[in-house]
Amino acid sequence: MPGKAREGRGAVSTSLGERAEEAGAAFLTSLGFRILERRFRTRSGEIDLIALEGPTLVFVEVKCRTSGTYGGPAEAVDDRKQARLVRAAAIYLARGGDADRACRFDVLEVSGSGGGALRCRLIRDAFEAP
Repeated sequence: MPGKAREGRGAVSTSLGERAEEAGAAFLTSLGFRILERRFRTRSGEIDLIALEGPTLVFVEVKCRTSGTYGGPAEAVDDRKQARLVRAAAIYLARGGDADRACRFDVLEVSGSGGGALRCRLIRDAFEAP
């Protein structure tokens, strides 16, 4: 049945996405980041991880791909996605009173197969807010 097939793919995708975010958070922690929030959601969009690296507030988009067929994970963070991340970050900053804090947007590429080891690569300052 078409509905069940989509549901099954979504469940697998969500599971891999959750594994990628967990691997990403562990990777960032090993680099000295302090994770503040996971899956910060607003009407404007979602930020996968929010962390501190020293005094800098870092908004991290975690992107996972199991193959390079459709390009690397970071290629999925297009202008439209970047705009959503910037809007969500502005809301986070407004709510927390951190509007004057230095911040940046990173993309964390996670690659590997669903059942195998995942590899992480951090792209610091992947894009800037307009």
